[in-house]
This record gives sequence, structure tokens and C-alpha cells, in this order.
Amino acid sequence: MLDKNALFALSLFPYLGFLWFITRSGQAPRLALIGFYALLVFVAVTIPAGIYARVTYGVELADVDWLHGSAEAFLTFSNILVVLGFRQAVVEARKANP
Repeated sequence: MLDKNALFALSLFPYLGFLWFITRSGQAPRLALIGFYALLVFVAVTIPAGIYARVTYGVELADVDWLHGSAEAFLTFSNILVVLGFRQAVVEARKANP
């Protein structure tokens, strides 16, 4: 059975496909699209943070609160961008079609 690290790495491929399709469609709100891409920053930060936690402390990333919280901040930021992007699109759609 695959461990969680392998599944995390494998999940990047469908996500990259999702990004390719949603970008190519041209229908996603720009801010939401930026949020979806910002999630890749979370991944880029999480991988070295996990390695650092393992090498320095000998534990999983989730067991080093300050490091895990810092990495999760990028996830929170990307989620906020996605929500604000779709909210903005809904507001604009309501104005266009009252």
C-alpha cells in the first residue's frame, strides 16, 4: 500500500491537469485562478519543511507546530484567494443579471 508521502506526490499530477484545463477554459475568475496556482506555493513550501522537520527534529512535519503552522499559512492564503475570486464573480454576475 502507498504511504501518505507517495500519495501526496502522486496527487500533484491530477492537480496539474486540473490547472491546465481550468486555465485553458478561460472561464475561471482571475483571482480564483491565482488562488489555485498559489496552492502550488503551499506544496513547494511543505516539501522542504517536511524534510527539515525529519532531518532536524526526527519527526513528521505535523509534529513541529511552528513549522507546520507556517506551511499551512500558504494553504490558508490560497483558499482565501479562491473564495474571494468566486465571490467577486458571483457579485458581478448578480449585477449583470438582476
